[in-house]
Amino acid sequence: MLGDVHTPKTAAETLWTTGRLDSSNGQPQLLFGRMYEDAEIEANAFPRGSRVFAIASAGCTAIRLSEDHEVTAVDINPVQLAYAQRRAQGAPRETGAAERMMQLGRNAFPLVGWTRQRLETFFAMHDTKKQLTDWRSTLDTQRFRIAFDAVTSHVLLRLVYAPKFLEQMPRRIGPVLRARMERCWSLHPNAANPYARALFLGGDEQDDAVFRDKRRGTVRFACADAATYLENCAPGTFNSFALSNIFDGATDTYQARLIRAMKRAAAKDAVAVIRSFVEPDLNLPANYAAQDRSPLWGIVQVTDVARFSLGLNGSSYAPRSPAATHIKITNTKFLASIPPGS
Repeated sequence: MLGDVHTPKTAAETLWTTGRLDSSNGQPQLLFGRMYEDAEIEANAFPRGSRVFAIASAGCTAIRLSEDHEVTAVDINPVQLAYAQRRAQGAPRETGAAERMMQLGRNAFPLVGWTRQRLETFFAMHDTKKQLTDWRSTLDTQRFRIAFDAVTSHVLLRLVYAPKFLEQMPRRIGPVLRARMERCWSLHPNAANPYARALFLGGDEQDDAVFRDKRRGTVRFACADAATYLENCAPGTFNSFALSNIFDGATDTYQARLIRAMKRAAAKDAVAVIRSFVEPDLNLPANYAAQDRSPLWGIVQVTDVARFSLGLNGSSYAPRSPAATHIKITNTKFLASIPPGS
């Protein structure tokens, strides 16, 4: 079921306002056909029956959380929001700008010796030790590393991404992403990892059918800037926040404004899950990036909203005190048996 849709009244100091990944002045686009964020992090972090504020994006997280929570999903991009609404009604997945760019990379896989059959075999594996061995011996070749590091260089990424987005990424993002891949293969069985499969193999019709058939509750959608929406909510409206990586590509001023709006709209003991592409500071506690089955993220922070603060220098999400991120995810069946931040 769907709720009201509102039009944003103000422009946000964030690149998400444009509805584009590039720096052109064109019309807003569908950016993401699916979300590459493991919604089980949020599902395990949020108390059952929460009032959840979520960034809509492709709708995946909001729809997953609606099984057990009351969800409001907000997006400033009207094209993206309309797509998330269609997905909530059971519409099939569509291809966004991000997926088109990733497909260009997949088209080059044969040049580094990666065949479709070889990847299908790898992503059907159940044993993490065998996965890691297979990755290192047959897929993570010198030819792949050279090619991957070249296509993920800032020189080439500037052709498709706005400069502000690239400011959030490590200068040598290729080696960083490859390290995150290894971390993922060592912890999560590929056969039960739709996020990794989607990144490397593209659309998965079987996974899409399961998504459409899942039990879902009510999601109220609103086309709005996140900070503006929260500023107009009554205090205590939400006790859980699924913020995706909204802080990536935002100005320091907007980051601070959004945090103030979150705290104003948050109930007592509210929890937030925040992702980022950036590499974390060494002293960042409660980083669950390793537990996220998507190999993209440098930071997946589970935090107490009331005491959360963001490093506003564009380089880290370091809280000002270790106590700022004390929330513990208690579903040990889901979490890998390693300490947060490993």
